[in-house]
Amino acid sequence: MENNYVNVIEGVYRITGTRVSLDSIVYDYLSGLSPESITDNFDTLSLEQVHGAITFYLSHRDEVDKHPMSNRAKFDALRKKARESNPLLYRKLEEMHEVLP
Repeated sequence: MENNYVNVIEGVYRITGTRVSLDSIVYDYLSGLSPESITDNFDTLSLEQVHGAITFYLSHRDEVDKHPMSNRAKFDALRKKARESNPLLYRKLEEMHEVLP
Protein backbone atom coordinates (compact mmCIF):
# COMPACT_ATOMS: atom_id res chain seq x y z
CA MET A 1 0.00 0.00 0.00
CA GLU A 2 1.40 3.38 -1.00
CA ASN A 3 0.89 6.47 1.14
CA ASN A 4 1.22 10.00 -0.18
CA TYR A 5 2.86 11.89 2.69
CA VAL A 6 3.32 15.26 0.97
CA ASN A 7 0.97 17.39 -1.15
CA VAL A 8 1.49 20.73 -2.85
CA ILE A 9 -1.27 23.16 -1.87
CA GLU A 10 -1.20 26.69 -3.28
CA GLY A 11 2.49 26.31 -4.08
CA VAL A 12 3.43 25.10 -0.59
CA TYR A 13 4.59 21.58 0.21
CA ARG A 14 2.51 20.33 3.16
CA ILE A 15 2.31 17.10 5.06
CA THR A 16 -0.85 15.43 3.74
CA GLY A 17 -3.90 16.12 5.88
CA THR A 18 -2.16 18.78 7.99
CA ARG A 19 -1.15 22.42 7.86
CA VAL A 20 2.48 21.50 8.60
CA SER A 21 4.84 22.55 5.81
CA LEU A 22 7.47 20.21 4.46
CA ASP A 23 9.94 23.08 4.86
CA SER A 24 9.54 22.94 8.62
CA ILE A 25 10.28 19.22 8.71
CA VAL A 26 13.24 19.59 6.33
CA TYR A 27 14.62 22.49 8.34
CA ASP A 28 14.61 20.42 11.53
CA TYR A 29 15.98 17.38 9.71
CA LEU A 30 18.85 19.35 8.16
CA SER A 31 19.53 20.89 11.57
CA GLY A 32 20.24 17.42 12.90
CA LEU A 33 17.03 16.56 14.71
CA SER A 34 15.97 12.94 14.70
CA PRO A 35 12.53 11.97 13.36
CA GLU A 36 11.46 11.29 16.95
CA SER A 37 12.48 14.80 18.01
CA ILE A 38 10.71 16.29 15.01
CA THR A 39 7.57 14.38 16.03
CA ASP A 40 7.92 15.91 19.50
CA ASN A 41 8.03 19.36 17.91
CA PHE A 42 4.91 18.72 15.81
CA ASP A 43 2.43 16.90 18.00
CA THR A 44 -0.07 16.62 15.13
CA LEU A 45 2.31 14.39 13.16
CA SER A 46 2.95 10.69 13.60
CA LEU A 47 6.42 9.23 13.38
CA GLU A 48 5.32 7.57 10.13
CA GLN A 49 4.37 10.95 8.65
CA VAL A 50 7.73 12.45 9.62
CA HIS A 51 9.63 9.53 8.11
CA GLY A 52 7.43 9.79 5.00
CA ALA A 53 8.13 13.51 4.70
CA ILE A 54 11.88 12.98 5.05
CA THR A 55 11.77 10.18 2.48
CA PHE A 56 9.82 12.44 0.12
CA TYR A 57 12.42 15.17 0.60
CA LEU A 58 15.33 12.83 -0.04
CA SER A 59 13.59 11.46 -3.15
CA HIS A 60 12.76 14.94 -4.49
CA ARG A 61 15.65 16.95 -3.09
CA ASP A 62 16.39 18.95 -6.26
CA GLU A 63 12.76 19.91 -6.70
CA VAL A 64 12.22 20.79 -3.03
CA ASP A 65 15.52 22.67 -2.67
CA LYS A 66 14.51 24.97 -5.53
CA HIS A 67 11.51 26.01 -3.46
CA PRO A 68 12.65 28.86 -1.22
CA MET A 69 12.47 28.31 2.49
CA SER A 70 10.86 31.72 2.90
CA ASN A 71 9.69 31.12 6.42
CA ARG A 72 13.13 30.73 7.99
CA ALA A 73 12.39 33.40 10.64
CA LYS A 74 9.19 31.58 11.51
CA PHE A 75 11.10 28.31 11.78
CA ASP A 76 13.69 29.90 14.02
CA ALA A 77 10.92 31.18 16.30
CA LEU A 78 9.30 27.74 16.37
CA ARG A 79 12.62 26.13 17.16
CA LYS A 80 13.20 28.58 20.00
CA LYS A 81 9.73 27.86 21.34
CA ALA A 82 10.35 24.10 21.11
CA ARG A 83 13.62 24.48 23.00
CA GLU A 84 11.91 26.54 25.68
CA SER A 85 9.06 24.04 25.94
CA ASN A 86 11.38 21.00 26.11
CA PRO A 87 14.52 22.13 27.93
CA LEU A 88 15.32 18.69 29.34
CA LEU A 89 15.14 17.05 25.90
CA TYR A 90 17.42 19.63 24.32
CA ARG A 91 19.84 19.51 27.25
CA LYS A 92 20.10 15.72 26.81
CA LEU A 93 20.58 16.11 23.05
CA GLU A 94 23.33 18.67 23.61
CA GLU A 95 25.02 16.40 26.16
CA MET A 96 24.91 13.50 23.70
CA HIS A 97 26.26 15.72 20.95
CA GLU A 98 29.22 16.65 23.17
CA VAL A 99 29.96 12.97 23.88
CA LEU A 100 29.72 11.80 20.27
CA PRO A 101 32.50 12.81 17.88
